[in-house]
Amino acid sequence: MKRSFKEALLHRRSHYALGSEVLVDCKEIQRMVEFALMHVPSAFNSQSSRIVLLLGDAHHRLWEIVKEVLGTMLSGETYLKTERKINHSFSSGYGTLLFYEDRSVVEGFQNSYPLYSEQFPGWSLQTSAMHQLTLWCLLEDAGLGASLQHYNPLIDARVRMEWDLPVTWDLVAQMPFGYPLSMPEAKTHEPMAERMRVYE
Repeated sequence: MKRSFKEALLHRRSHYALGSEVLVDCKEIQRMVEFALMHVPSAFNSQSSRIVLLLGDAHHRLWEIVKEVLGTMLSGETYLKTERKINHSFSSGYGTLLFYEDRSVVEGFQNSYPLYSEQFPGWSLQTSAMHQLTLWCLLEDAGLGASLQHYNPLIDARVRMEWDLPVTWDLVAQMPFGYPLSMPEAKTHEPMAERMRVYE
């Protein structure tokens, strides 16, 4: 990581105008995913996160699936508006990361630690969120733009079938990424006094 962790967080933004021409080698992106899977923490070291990296034709196929599914649910201008967004903000990029959590791992820990059984699904989602943020920052640090999307559960069955993924893998989020074609709008922040309390 070229930047410090604080700098990486500061520069991480949602990019909705993506291009496919990038200077980052696909093997480097694969190494980012491997790094996140190796070093991001998880409750009880459960290591329940699974990540699918889609590049090239596979990346474009994902977003065709999204459009096909939404085409059966939306119509008219609503669908056309969604289609334009997918074409210019997601499919136009270089690749997509699919974030999964393996339900069989979560259930295994629920059985092994019944006292905490109800907590493991929530802890699993926290683990996924940490992977998402880590990779978002790593992609940003490499000069790429990304955003986080949630077309699950609408696309889950089609995506699982397309890439023959285990039935116990539950889709949590999709992260399209590519070359940022424009600067995102300025961020706004709620007052810190409403978000933080300090007691001494």
